[in-house]
Amino acid sequence: MKPTARQSTASVSDGLKAFSRLHDFIKPYYFRILLAILALIIAAAATLALPVAVRMIIDKGFLPAQAEIINSYFLILLTIVLLIAVFAAIRFYLVMWLGERIVADIRSKVYQHVIRMEPQFFEITRTGEVLSRLTTDTTLVQTVVGAGFSVTLRSSIMLLGSLFMLAITSVQLTALILILVPLVILPLLVFGRKVRRLSRTTQDLIAESSAIAGETLSAVNVVQSFVLENFFSRRFESSVTLSFEMALTRLKARALLSGFAVLIIFSAIMGVIWIGAQLVIAGQMSIGELSQFLIYALIVATSTAALSEVWGDVQRAAGAMERLMELLNTQSALPAQAKPIAIKHGITHPIHFDKVGFNYPSRPEQQALTDFTLSMSPGETIALVGPSGAGKSTVFQLLLRFYDPQQGKIILGGVDISKTDIHQLREQIGIVPQETVIFAADVWENIRYGKLDASNGDIYTAAQAAAADEFIQKLPEGYSTFLGERGSRLSGGQRQRIAIARAILKNPPVLLLDEATSALDAESEKLVQEAMEKLMKNRTTLVIAHRLATVLKANRIVVMNHGKIVAIGKHQELLSQGGLYARLAALQFGDSYDDHLITP
Repeated sequence: MKPTARQSTASVSDGLKAFSRLHDFIKPYYFRILLAILALIIAAAATLALPVAVRMIIDKGFLPAQAEIINSYFLILLTIVLLIAVFAAIRFYLVMWLGERIVADIRSKVYQHVIRMEPQFFEITRTGEVLSRLTTDTTLVQTVVGAGFSVTLRSSIMLLGSLFMLAITSVQLTALILILVPLVILPLLVFGRKVRRLSRTTQDLIAESSAIAGETLSAVNVVQSFVLENFFSRRFESSVTLSFEMALTRLKARALLSGFAVLIIFSAIMGVIWIGAQLVIAGQMSIGELSQFLIYALIVATSTAALSEVWGDVQRAAGAMERLMELLNTQSALPAQAKPIAIKHGITHPIHFDKVGFNYPSRPEQQALTDFTLSMSPGETIALVGPSGAGKSTVFQLLLRFYDPQQGKIILGGVDISKTDIHQLREQIGIVPQETVIFAADVWENIRYGKLDASNGDIYTAAQAAAADEFIQKLPEGYSTFLGERGSRLSGGQRQRIAIARAILKNPPVLLLDEATSALDAESEKLVQEAMEKLMKNRTTLVIAHRLATVLKANRIVVMNHGKIVAIGKHQELLSQGGLYARLAALQFGDSYDDHLITP
């Protein structure tokens, strides 16, 4: 999801439009915002009262006769300082809480959106890039929504309040300051646009680095087996260096912006003070008034400088917010039905593939399934057999509705699955994939993912049925043993038995088995096969078969090649017909038909 040229050259206003979506996240916390603004107004008003007190002290003089008055003024000053301290602390806490809460909500919203995207989305978007947006980009947004928002509110109120008090103190000097304001604002807008563009590019480059790291670390065994450590280290270093160089370019622009703002602001203030000094000499202004004006002028200068710094952060965050909004605005290729048709729960349903034609979006020129028609009766077991690329896994993915077919339809329990609720559909289906996924959690939790409200007793029963209990009991902490990332503490067969237990616990009416026993030894396979046979009773089961034992026990065998069904029948029938099935059987089994792989 790299930026297009149009996105990279968008105007400042276009970049800031991304922040309009923040309203949805801010809305629940309006009351806290009002409290923060109230605390800010009180603290700002107290701060703006300080120069007035200073002027009175100076103009009243420091004569002994004025001692009591001076003491009262200093008491007022102390009270003002106390008010500033208390309400500034309240304002800081409320605003920073708001920033943390909103960013947490954004992260949660983006994750909830992405986790529901179909596989097509992840074919073109790397996981590392998504993680970069969830972490780095949201952190940048937090700088604006939290501290940046606080500084902006405080500096804006202080700037407006100080300009008002300057006008009361001296209209002539205030007019000079206002003439100089455009000299500060215009460069901010020009440089701010460049900073936002550079920030967007920097974030894209950081995401690229994250994607490389995530991809290689998740496959570290393969990287090390092929001695690719140096190659990927150089590749990662090149990506990091490129992002560093782009960050330097952005920092130079920020530095130039900040330096220019400080130069213009304080040069203007010094000029105005010089003119004020001439007015004091001429008797047109008192020393106390000049002091008051000087303090307000300094507040204007520091507030403007703070706003210029925040503006740079806003531009960086605008680029990050654009990237986050891209994720949130990405629509699923599987539209949700406004009024989905319900599938009866817990009933063994017939399944019908009606002239299904499909090609993967990333490979539009290659047909994955062509005129695929197949009917399955309730409780029937069908084995899918064929060479690699025949379309067996595609059948699974379409039934789970990871994709919608371009032609034809799939019927489950009399309902077109494209017209039902996708989550309800998947609740009816249990799957044991060949490449087992084990999460970084203990055994209890990994099996419980099959049914989140299952008791420990249910999990224990499912593990026994999957012939997993014996090896689980031997783990250091039994069912409470942490299995490591991707199940690194288990063997391939053990991981597969955990996945089988998960499917058994789910207890679905439809089963999809991608040769669920392919990684087991002979003894474990026998135990699991017995458990699977019990599980498959009264369930509609679709199996991608690699082993002869699976083929022999299927009600029907569907032979596939190049996305088409080339034969359907039982083992002996298909052998007698010759063709692809007989060639695969002869190639893999020879005359003995031992329990070996049926596909190359």
